Amino acid sequence: MSYRLYVRPLAPFADPDQNPEVQLYSWVLHDASGDAQAHGSADTRDAIEQTLAQNSLDKVLLIGLVPGDEAAFCLADIPAKQSRFIQQALPYAVEEQIAQDIETVHLALGRHAADGYLVAAIDLNQMQRWQTLFSGWLHARLDAIYPDASLLPAPESGWMMCLDGEFVMMQSQRGEWLRMQADNLPLFAMTMAAPSSEEVIAEIPVQLYGLESDIENQQPLISELSGASGRVSVQQKPLEFSVLEFLAWSHHQHLCHPVNLCQGAFSIKVSGASPLKPWRPLIAVASLWFVIQLGLEVGLGVYHQQQADDLQAQAMAIYRQAFPSDQRTHAGNVRRVIEGQLRVAGSQGLDVDFITLMKFTGDQYGRLPGSGAVTFNSINYSRNRGELVVDIRADSYDRLSRLRNGLANQGLQAQIGSVVNESNGARGRLTVSGG
Repeated sequence: MSYRLYVRPLAPFADPDQNPEVQLYSWVLHDASGDAQAHGSADTRDAIEQTLAQNSLDKVLLIGLVPGDEAAFCLADIPAKQSRFIQQALPYAVEEQIAQDIETVHLALGRHAADGYLVAAIDLNQMQRWQTLFSGWLHARLDAIYPDASLLPAPESGWMMCLDGEFVMMQSQRGEWLRMQADNLPLFAMTMAAPSSEEVIAEIPVQLYGLESDIENQQPLISELSGASGRVSVQQKPLEFSVLEFLAWSHHQHLCHPVNLCQGAFSIKVSGASPLKPWRPLIAVASLWFVIQLGLEVGLGVYHQQQADDLQAQAMAIYRQAFPSDQRTHAGNVRRVIEGQLRVAGSQGLDVDFITLMKFTGDQYGRLPGSGAVTFNSINYSRNRGELVVDIRADSYDRLSRLRNGLANQGLQAQIGSVVNESNGARGRLTVSGG
């Protein structure tokens, strides 16, 4: 089961290089289903690590939340689609939106929205300190760092706000996040409610979350927020759990689209033993054996094919010496031809006489499918030439050809001459000899 540990450092922030042990955190531990299994409001790192150890948890995904006002929201209108070109153009696309030298700022790229790419900009040195603060925890490994305000649920219209002690976190419908002193809410409301020259004046919905105590303490400011311009409609929603648990719930439910600051030079390199690491030597040996076996099989196949080709060439050379005039026999049918010739020679002795030729011709005639469609008109035999000449008629030339091929497969010389195609079939002269 995959656990997530949401950690949010509390002010004042300790120097992670000098005395990180004095830093206090609010935190919440979620299981894979999003249920909070443990939480704390002001604990040290050691106390959180001990909680993980007591619950036998290891390799928990740590998600660090930093103050939203430390990571500025920017929009980058970049027409390119390939990641390499987007990263190259990113500094130039947001340079005018940042109040400090672009070379001292770390830029993290988010999702592509209707107005462009969401971008988070944070000071390089500050990002280094945050990454150091959240790295190297026992039983947990850093998975992401987000501006806390960017984890608020994205509203369909207007603004989403959450009171957080003396501060207020905000997120607009286009994904812009802010974090400011709650005392500045009335002034921000006047800026938010001021319409542009082309905008029709309409009511701006605001969903305001917070603990009941915070909402009660900030009622004067909330009243000023809703009455500053008459355009802001505030809907108050008390929280039944802490602000951090609200942000963690929103993130688990995918209600927000935060920008992970761990990119580029601050990307997380996951270290740890692969589950296949103990098997790597065995996998290497098995792979080597497979390659050797495959090469051996291929080599033997090539060798045996060459041997077969050599034997076929030798057999055909010997056959050509014995039967130089036979051009129809090849390596594929030489065995069948020789067996037929041997059967003929065994049946007739030294000569192939009339009886033998008639026997083979009649045998092949009986093997023809639909032999009744083939008729012998006349039969002549020449002892001097050792030939049997049959004047034959069939319903198609195909039957004549099958009869000839059957005799040839028996080792006899068979030819069809004087073929005449007629309307009702074909007739010709079949000449059969012992070869």
